[in-house]
Amino acid sequence: MSTRSDHHHADIPPTRTIKPMDAPPQNEGSTTAQLKGDIDSGRTGDKTQVFDPGLSPLGTDDEAAGTPPTPEQVDQARHQESSTRWKEGAEKDSYAHQDSRKALYAFVGFIALVLVLFVSAVSIF
Repeated sequence: MSTRSDHHHADIPPTRTIKPMDAPPQNEGSTTAQLKGDIDSGRTGDKTQVFDPGLSPLGTDDEAAGTPPTPEQVDQARHQESSTRWKEGAEKDSYAHQDSRKALYAFVGFIALVLVLFVSAVSIF
């Protein structure tokens, strides 16, 4: 029995794999596609280095509104995302994850407190 994936069909476009993406070169006059390439390649530290299909490419909304970013603005964004952002160390948490360690410590402390209370209650009887 054969399945559709067993045969190569010329009418089906190739799909992207989970192979890591290479970062685009850093150069003057960058485009929003290069900024998305930086994000998808893992250079910005936001995600793992695989292709992330989007419904609309980065910058499409700006272009549709008639105010596309200038190459200088994209150059600045690429610089901020790739080097300046991580100047203080790679362990810096993003805004969304800044309290995650505190929550973990609070949870572990709560479990330890419950364990101590349980052991003391059992030892009384």
